[in-house]
Amino acid sequence: MSKRYAFFITALFCGFLAVFFAANLISPDRDFSEDENRYLAQMPSLDADDFTLKLPLDESGDFFTGAFMSDFETYLTDQFVLRDRWIAAKAMAERLSGKGENNGIYLCDKETLIPRFDRPDPDKVANNLDYVNKLVENVDIPVYFSLIPGKVSVWADRLPDGAPNASEGDILAQAQSSTQAHWVDMAAALEAHREEEIYYRLDHHWTSLGAYYGYAALMEAMGLEAVPLSEYEKTTVSTDFKGTTYSSSGVRWMAPDSIDIYVPEEGITVTAWNGIQPEEGTLYDWSKLEVKDKYSFFLGGNKPLAVVKGPRADGPKVLVIRDSYSDSLAPFLTADCSEVHLFDPRYNKTPVSQYVAENDIDQVLVLYSVANFVTDSNLFVLGK
Repeated sequence: MSKRYAFFITALFCGFLAVFFAANLISPDRDFSEDENRYLAQMPSLDADDFTLKLPLDESGDFFTGAFMSDFETYLTDQFVLRDRWIAAKAMAERLSGKGENNGIYLCDKETLIPRFDRPDPDKVANNLDYVNKLVENVDIPVYFSLIPGKVSVWADRLPDGAPNASEGDILAQAQSSTQAHWVDMAAALEAHREEEIYYRLDHHWTSLGAYYGYAALMEAMGLEAVPLSEYEKTTVSTDFKGTTYSSSGVRWMAPDSIDIYVPEEGITVTAWNGIQPEEGTLYDWSKLEVKDKYSFFLGGNKPLAVVKGPRADGPKVLVIRDSYSDSLAPFLTADCSEVHLFDPRYNKTPVSQYVAENDIDQVLVLYSVANFVTDSNLFVLGK
């Protein structure tokens, strides 16, 4: 290699660094990434205390412990110029190289993204199942229990060949065999309709159609009659839904999902609690269709507690201990229940047996996706 060529390569490399240094220097920082659906790190600050050196070292200021440099590195990564395009380019490169996975998300047939299901902690699974059984022992009303399988099970035929996953079926079998509650087999109901669009392709939730089939299975288990699907009129409220799986995957070339509803909101009232005081809620928050997290259209997103009342005054009061899958299930329940109490243990630590007694609940449903149930650390409230 000649000196002239070496000098050229060195100058080209330095120029490349200079261009990106200048671009990062002049580009404004962003607060939020729409594509990733998360807030981005901001420039960390330093004050006099951060330069204090004392023993032990872990009590010193951020500069000497390395905390500042760690935060600064995160800031540079989050604010790197054209970050969203680099992420998309990485995902495309993985696809072109023949890899069927990026950031723990499988790139599947029919333009579907499916999160990998890793083997859960068996102790946590056993503990959470025990909490459900303790709830059965603590209340004198029927308790129903079901776990919703994910796309990784029901749409397994869309996965890349040989994609490794733990078995959701094993978790379902363990739950069914060990529970003292009335088991509701939603897996069978969803499997029977696996050729239909029962999940969003780019999000982990079930669609309103999938929620309907879950509702029908639940009504059958409770001895109630589900409203036939033919009596509902489907309304498409959005054709531009790119969910959380899309945000995590780095994939940016797949067509968005549509969001449909079947149950009209007329005659249905919602009371929600974000703190101590109740406030008027809504079955559908139409403003959420203008933001990235469009699934929060259902009930306005996550809340510690929401009480949904429908037109059927003679129906049972049902308490649903749930994750976000129940947000799109709740509208269907209003046809058969006088009140649907949606209780999220992530934000609500009221003992469930106490809530049942104070609100004259007739039936309890514990309903989670498999993936959320095996990782949730808040189900101890069921045992209180």
